[in-house]
Amino acid sequence: MCALSESPESTVLAQPLFLLLTYLLAAVPFGLVVTTLWGGDQDLRAAGSGNIGATNAARVYGWGLAWPVMAMDIAKGFVPVVLAQLAWPDTGPWWPALVAIVAFVGHCFPVYLEFKGGKGVATGAGAMLAMAPVPTSLAAVVWAAVLAVTGKSSLSALVAVAALVGICLWLEPTMVPIVGLLAVAVAFTHTPNIRRLLRGQESKVIRPVRWKRHEPEGMSVQTVLDEGPAGAGGASPALWKEE
Repeated sequence: MCALSESPESTVLAQPLFLLLTYLLAAVPFGLVVTTLWGGDQDLRAAGSGNIGATNAARVYGWGLAWPVMAMDIAKGFVPVVLAQLAWPDTGPWWPALVAIVAFVGHCFPVYLEFKGGKGVATGAGAMLAMAPVPTSLAAVVWAAVLAVTGKSSLSALVAVAALVGICLWLEPTMVPIVGLLAVAVAFTHTPNIRRLLRGQESKVIRPVRWKRHEPEGMSVQTVLDEGPAGAGGASPALWKEE
């Protein structure tokens, strides 16, 4: 494939064809495919958030099906960018960046589903993993940490992509324009989520990690005060509470 870079004529024809194939591959709704073959009767587009990505697959069918969906969505961005770098190694960073953008657009606006697709986080992460593996891996750690603490996938994605911009500014400044464009695109696809986050109405996809000791069910502060120092049936609450 590297021979393509030696012929300008073949490059002029091959690169647009490669972009078209990238779009068509990224437009495949793996979330619907996986949940239709191995899930139940619920259509992701009519259940949960209505999104076809891994997060809604987890919300509707659990993480057992969501992990394969996420892996395939990551591959949508990773594989085309790697192939573009191998086939045209002398084109600089903007050619694989263009491929990454096309993959992102294909996932978010698939021709097979009337241009109604996912949010593009996993596909964008796969593309960036091919172009900037270290910063992207560090941003993935941020994503996992925020998800564990809050349980909210949209918030973890937005924080992680912002962290990726900062990490690239520190480690790989040449990637900052590309990552910045990706961050804007992710923020755009998450516009409804941002509104729900601001209203405090965004749902959780996992239970957040509890850092404090879990109270026994039904044992609130008011319950303890009502029972008195000796427990239920003990001393009078009037002697236990302050006036």
